[in-house]
Order: sequence, then structure tokens, then C-alpha cells
Amino acid sequence: MDELIERIASAAGISPDLAQTAVRVILNFLNKEGPEDKMSMLMDALPGASDLLEGGESSGGGGGLLGGLMGSMGGMGGAMAALNELNSAGLEMGQIQSVAQELIGTAKESVGEEVVDEIISSVPGLNQVL
Repeated sequence: MDELIERIASAAGISPDLAQTAVRVILNFLNKEGPEDKMSMLMDALPGASDLLEGGESSGGGGGLLGGLMGSMGGMGGAMAALNELNSAGLEMGQIQSVAQELIGTAKESVGEEVVDEIISSVPGLNQVL
């Protein structure tokens, strides 16, 4: 996972700590919203991903009352809450997209394009954020 974090940090022009936070937020969101079987395959294929989730403090919502409401809506609301959490961590939209692209690219290399595409297509609003 450290190699992935370094790769993402470099691609997005952010610190490794911020990259790790971003990956944690994204994986927590996908783990909550994505199909359980496909997410299990993805988490198994990314060494250290489960540890990253377990070590995180992500609420999946962030942003106080609005973030909590959006997170509880699931789907598009969940995507917006995750985006809000990434913004609150200090990431700009271009950086968020860089993080997501690197994470998705690595995931496709690790578990296969079909699995990742199915995860992305199953989460309402995710294509609009990416």
C-alpha cells in the first residue's frame, strides 16, 4: 500500500499523508456503496487496503449536518458526501480526480478492469465525480 500511496501522492502533487487520507475516504465510500462481492475482490487484491480502512477515522459523511444527511442518502448523496470529505481534507477537484484515476488504474491492474468497471457503474453518481 505504501507504494500505491507514494504513486498517488506524486501524481496528484500532494503529501503522502494526504494521499493516504484520500485513499481511505475513497475506499470507505466504495466499500459502503459498492457491491460486496466485487469490493471483497478489490480489497483482497490491494495489499494493505483492509488495514487502511480499519485504521481510518472516516465517517463516510464528513461536513457536519449536511455531510451526514448526504451520507445517509447513499448513492449520489454518498458520493457528494465523500467529495465533501475530500475537499475538507484539503484536496481540490483536480487533485481528487488525480487520486481517483491512479487508484482506479492500480485497481484495474490488480483485480481486473471488469470488476472495477462493475463497482464504478453500480454506484450512482460516481461517474460524475470521476
